[in-house]
Amino acid sequence: MQLDPLLAQIDPDGEVPPVDRWHPEHGGEMDLTIATDGRWIHEGRPIARPRLVRLLSTILRREPDGDYLLVTPVEWQRIRVEDRPFLVVDAEREQDGTWWLTTNVGDRLALGDAHRLELSQTPAGETVPEVRVRFGLAARLGRNVYYRLVEQAETRELGDGTLELGLTSQGIWQPLGRLDAGAMAEGEVP
Repeated sequence: MQLDPLLAQIDPDGEVPPVDRWHPEHGGEMDLTIATDGRWIHEGRPIARPRLVRLLSTILRREPDGDYLLVTPVEWQRIRVEDRPFLVVDAEREQDGTWWLTTNVGDRLALGDAHRLELSQTPAGETVPEVRVRFGLAARLGRNVYYRLVEQAETRELGDGTLELGLTSQGIWQPLGRLDAGAMAEGEVP
């Protein structure tokens, strides 16, 4: 897959192309890894051009079998993703209570019914929230954003006595973590 000609064809500041409808016959493997910390590493070196990373993020999708593909109308390339392909790097709350998340590749998502926080395990075994972005792709909450949201969080008791930490956005509960009642009494944060 030639990246420079592709850059000329797709506007990285425009709409995300319909990669979910593209099913090219030809494909292969690309030496590209999206690291846990959000860096895009091509042939052992981080991609330093934000515009290129944004472009590549718009043609990325996750297959039902878990593979990550860069897709164009004429070819696909399988890449490696260590955890989630995107990181949430900023969060802001509007006056109406809606939380907006911004990813490291420039996506802006309103937490609500279409974009909900879900708890999942990182490769290191930590339970950290993620949010679905598009085409089977998700963004992991960055540590600084996570702690900012925790500062604004409230708790709810689940049926088994466990406390769930979270917040509400667009009327939808967004979980940030779980703790037992003893930990909450001691003032610990998940």
